[in-house]
Amino acid sequence: MFDGPFDVFALIIAIAAFFIAIKASSQAADLRRRLSSFEEVLHAQRPVQPPPLAPVWEQAPATTTTAAPEPPPLAPEPELAPPPPLAEDVSPPPLEASLEAGAPPPVPAPAPGFEERLGTRWVVWIGGLALALGGFFMVRYSIEAGLLGPGVRVFLSGLFALALLGAGEWTRRKESISSLQALPIANIPAILTAAGTAVAFATIYAAYALYEFLVPATAFVLLGLVALGTLAAALLHGPALAGLGVVGAFVTPILVSSGKPEYWALYVYLAIVTAASFGLARIRLWRWLAVTTIVFAVLWTFPGLDAAELQVAPHAFHVIAGFLLAALLVVCGFMFGPGIDDGEIEPVSSSALGAYLFGAMLIVLSSGHADLALLAFTLLVAGTLFVAWRAPAATGALGAAAATVFIVFAEWAVRANPDMLVLPGGAMPGIGPTATGSAVTLHLVMAAIFAAGFGIAGFLAQGRSNSAIIPVVWSATAVAMPIAILVALYARIAHLDRSIPFAIVAVLLAAAFGAATEALARRETRPGIAISTALFATGTLGAMALALTFALDKGWLTIALALMSLGTAWISMQRPIPFLRWLAAILAGLVTARIAYDPRIVGDAVGTTPIFNWLLWGYGVPAASFWAASIFLRRRADDAPLRMVETAAILFTALLAFMEIRHFATGGRMTVPPSLLEFALQVCITLAMAIGLERLRLRSHSIVHNVGAVVLTAIGGLISVFGLLIMENPLLWRIDVGGAVFNLLLLGYALPAVLMLLLSYAVVGERGKVYANTIAAGALVFALAYVTLEIRRFYHGPILSTGPTTGAEQYTYSIGWLAFGVALLGVGILVNSERARLASAAVIALTILKAFVIDMSTLTGVYRALSFMCLGVVLVAIGWLYQRILFRRQAAPPPAAQTGT
Repeated sequence: MFDGPFDVFALIIAIAAFFIAIKASSQAADLRRRLSSFEEVLHAQRPVQPPPLAPVWEQAPATTTTAAPEPPPLAPEPELAPPPPLAEDVSPPPLEASLEAGAPPPVPAPAPGFEERLGTRWVVWIGGLALALGGFFMVRYSIEAGLLGPGVRVFLSGLFALALLGAGEWTRRKESISSLQALPIANIPAILTAAGTAVAFATIYAAYALYEFLVPATAFVLLGLVALGTLAAALLHGPALAGLGVVGAFVTPILVSSGKPEYWALYVYLAIVTAASFGLARIRLWRWLAVTTIVFAVLWTFPGLDAAELQVAPHAFHVIAGFLLAALLVVCGFMFGPGIDDGEIEPVSSSALGAYLFGAMLIVLSSGHADLALLAFTLLVAGTLFVAWRAPAATGALGAAAATVFIVFAEWAVRANPDMLVLPGGAMPGIGPTATGSAVTLHLVMAAIFAAGFGIAGFLAQGRSNSAIIPVVWSATAVAMPIAILVALYARIAHLDRSIPFAIVAVLLAAAFGAATEALARRETRPGIAISTALFATGTLGAMALALTFALDKGWLTIALALMSLGTAWISMQRPIPFLRWLAAILAGLVTARIAYDPRIVGDAVGTTPIFNWLLWGYGVPAASFWAASIFLRRRADDAPLRMVETAAILFTALLAFMEIRHFATGGRMTVPPSLLEFALQVCITLAMAIGLERLRLRSHSIVHNVGAVVLTAIGGLISVFGLLIMENPLLWRIDVGGAVFNLLLLGYALPAVLMLLLSYAVVGERGKVYANTIAAGALVFALAYVTLEIRRFYHGPILSTGPTTGAEQYTYSIGWLAFGVALLGVGILVNSERARLASAAVIALTILKAFVIDMSTLTGVYRALSFMCLGVVLVAIGWLYQRILFRRQAAPPPAAQTGT
């Protein structure tokens, strides 16, 4: 039916299928050859027992060329029984005679070489491929060239198919009575029969769809007969014929094409082919054949989806028919499907239903949510719930059903449609004459059906299985689907604005989940019941979060989610369900993501009042909630959820301080560049919080508090260096520092120096010496910077970056540094602090360096003399202090003189 690139695609598929079948046939031939070599030795050693039972679905096909029983797996263990003979007319020679004569056991036949494989197998396979393609392309050529009439074409094609089928059956019968061992490995009967069935499919289909020689009923019967004939032939000839038959049947509509697509004829034909292929796969338990059929059937859903006028009815018939056939023949433990142990989820059973759900979803999306497409999709989802309820092997299809339902509603929610109602109270002015269109009504009905179906079935499925995974899957879909559908409807109808009706629905949903949680908590212990209870409890809190989302503005939503994290942590104390701890952490993560999206919480409506604005509520309430939640969670365990909540608590506390400082420093204009005041306040607050965490971690022994203290210290150091010493340094930039004593220098340099000193003492003995000394060095740098900048403020006024530096100013710097060094030395002597004395030595050394490098070259007259005189006096005084006071106090008393007796 389809010309163009599909011809090349069909040829590639056919060739690939032939070579796959070649590999399977070669493996089976090697098995038969090796079994024949060991048959004589194994036959008389043990009594004959039946071969082991086959699994639910065979992983790999076993090729048979005759009607003889299939051999068991190769090289059985010594205690197992030998396999039955390959054919009834083959009898092994007596083993006793060979053993009495001392004859050695027969040597296995050598593996066939390249020439043997080429002459007995590959040539035959390629010949069969050529026969099949030759018949197809002869039909195409006759159509394009107009050589023969339609009736003659169909008649000749039928004769050619019968000839191939007859040749295949004749060669099979000849091989079954022949003593030759070379011909069966070539699989000539299977190849000829496969080519004949493929040509027969094409002939009947062309007579019906192209030339209208057959009415639909007759074509249906004939195609069914050919499909049944292919099924019977594959039972005799093995998987090679099945593989070629299914590939040829699905590729036939591409090779035998027409100008106008007839989707009804195509999909009726594909339904017959799918039924025959699924039936054969069920009888022989060939997993590969079922999977191949599903893949081809789903691929045939794509033609026509992008057309301007999509024919929904035939496409819907295609997915519904395929779904029904898969449920009847493929799903293990349901109707005619293979048997399976209770409580096991089988991949083929679940993926078969999921594949057709995917096809139905594509039809809905491509048709713009047409009513018929939505109805077909609803039937398939309902069918998935029913099949999974009766057959636990298909429980995995619930995930596919939930995913496709969410995609359908999510796509409908984001679809631009201004004609629809955006508020539940009535039509908006200028939008349209009706409040709700039929599509909205149909989607609302579908949403109610899906939510009720998944929710009720998921609750009732608890306790029905001895496996833990099956009730968990049911409960997960029961919780996720109603919430996801409600979110999609809210986005579509309310456009993410406040909506009290949606909030009421969310509260009712939370009540339903809460009732389910209590009911499951009172039940006896069953596999998976604890996880399912946790999932329904999660749904309760999630629905409450949605209710708050629907009813509150953006800022209140942030607060509500944070309080829900606290409530979840408290509930985890009352109901020790492990997942509740994770839910508290997940809610904390959601609030963090919400802050990352809009750090101002409420956009431009933060307000201009310092401190008492929306930042205090938007950051302060979540920070307090997370701190309280971490206290509740820590009472049971120190695990990953606790650490996540503690991280959120530290983060929101720091963000509260930073955002409030920025709001205060910028007057509410949060987008202006930072200033010296902002950097100074941020450094002070960061260092104060680091000191607090250092103290807290000694009691909690929390790794989060430990890492948080280090991170805050690093942030404070970076802001100090790059913000205060470089970006907003009043010596480098024109900055008004304020009054003579109480100014920005006191806030930006003196106070950080004190906090750094306190932090260094807080980490002494708890962290490495280098870490503590680095912080102490930072305190020394900022203290010296404060002394220097305050002297500069005395000479230059509020603007430090303008005006020349006089000799008196240079002299004052030296005197000030000396005084600062002496003060440090005095403190070090009084409290016996080696670090203070070393800091004093560093300051005095810097003063000496300044005297010899700067003062000697810039100062003149009395200032130069006074500078060096003061320096000399101070150095002599320091030496006297060290010799007379410090060392004398630290010196040990001399040992007492010994007296003789």
